[in-house]
Amino acid sequence: MPLIPEEPQIHESAQGPRATPAAGRTAPTPRPVPGPRTAAAPRPGRPGPGPARPTPPAQRTHPSVGQSASPRQENRSVPQIQLIPATATGALDAADEAVDLLLDSGRAPGDILVLTTGEQHPWAAHELSFGEGAYWAQHDARDDVFYADAASAGRAATRHVVVVAVNGGSDDEAARALPVAMSRAGALLIVCGDPQRINAVLGAGV
Repeated sequence: MPLIPEEPQIHESAQGPRATPAAGRTAPTPRPVPGPRTAAAPRPGRPGPGPARPTPPAQRTHPSVGQSASPRQENRSVPQIQLIPATATGALDAADEAVDLLLDSGRAPGDILVLTTGEQHPWAAHELSFGEGAYWAQHDARDDVFYADAASAGRAATRHVVVVAVNGGSDDEAARALPVAMSRAGALLIVCGDPQRINAVLGAGV
């Protein structure tokens, strides 16, 4: 069924410790907020110049990401779907902000897979420069957030949460990516992109 765009929200019934997001996440325009990560391992960030691996970016908040009124249990076969409206150019930032909120709420980094339908996430592009073997070894380790092209989603293992940034690509590519992303999401599928385009794909039988 097509999604009706509402205020995008995130809520999941993940096992383990949970924390309530701070009340200050209501700024109309998200800005980087420095602060310590809740997870022991740093989340991969955007690459900078030089051969060094990227350092984690400052945390950002997304005012439209909150709690859902209809949570589903993680042991159900069909994941909950959340839609975060964003332009193609803003979908990647929206996905990053959703990941930050998931981590802040207590979700383990290794539970999260991020897929892009257009340009690669900067972390993925940087790590692939060291070779596919090292890149996919990080996926197999499952100790941090993993970023991949949606075209490679079939190679990715199931994770509790899958975040899709519809940041480009054709409608056919998005139509192929979303069903695969859903099949990889154990509990929650978050889609960041144009609501009309996503609803058209979802309404086609995803």
